[in-house]
Amino acid sequence: MTDTAIYQQIVDGSPDAFVLGDREGRIRIWNAGAEAIFGFTAAEALGQSMDIIIPERLRGRHWDGYMKTMQTGKSRYGAGDVLAVPAITKDGRNISIEFTIQMLRTAGGELLGPLAIIRDVTKRFQRERELARRVKELEAKAGT
Repeated sequence: MTDTAIYQQIVDGSPDAFVLGDREGRIRIWNAGAEAIFGFTAAEALGQSMDIIIPERLRGRHWDGYMKTMQTGKSRYGAGDVLAVPAITKDGRNISIEFTIQMLRTAGGELLGPLAIIRDVTKRFQRERELARRVKELEAKAGT
């Protein structure tokens, strides 16, 4: 098995989403993990704007940062930092995701775009929110 085939198997089989946006923000890579998380098939997502998974209220801020990243070739999230944001699915559900960014370049050094490796953390986020609510309730009862 070649290294390329091994890499392909890793990306294709990952439960995490691998999503590559090109310089204009069109989706160029969309693996099975992305299909499972967001509900769009690769045929539906490839070539589309990343707006299909970005909540409308966050699009302005997203695109400001994205275009700056494309101009500079650097992302403030490119050093292994994990970014947590809301996202939307094909059926309109709001989910919570965490992701890291890897800037992909051609062999000649030209920026292709950011590859996001994304995980759905909705259940954990909901548990944490519920726990925080319960703590607040208990603190209010203890204070009375």
